[in-house]
This record gives sequence, C-alpha cells and structure tokens, in this order.
Amino acid sequence: MEITIGVQHQPREIILETDAPADEVIAAVEAALSSGTVLSLTDTKGRRVLVPGSSVSYVEVGEENQRRVGFGAR
Repeated sequence: MEITIGVQHQPREIILETDAPADEVIAAVEAALSSGTVLSLTDTKGRRVLVPGSSVSYVEVGEENQRRVGFGAR
C-alpha cells in the first residue's frame, strides 16, 4: 500500500510503499500525532522512515489491495 506524508514547511511529500496493514499504519500515525513523538514506518525494502510527529501535516493511506495491471483473460 502507498503512504503519502506531508511535512510542514516542506514543498515535497514523502511517499513510500509498505506491506503493513492499514490499521497498523493508522495507529502509528495517530500515536505520533497525539503524543508528539516520532512517526516511524518501514517500507517494502526494509528502510525506516522517521518523521517528527509535530511536523506531520497530513497522511494519505492508499488501498490495501493492489490493483492488477494488464489484461484479464475471459
């Protein structure tokens, strides 16, 4: 699933792909925003993305089920 994070005072967004379930990502975002701690997410390649919770403007959580690409056989 694709996660987009907007950071205050930054013109670019942070975009990452993760295999984590949507509920887990949303819980991590809510915890970081409510307590002002660091938002920590891991992408599909094992890299960790750390963003100060106080600097997060918005977070978009994409679809859990990836769309299929290509033509389907009938």
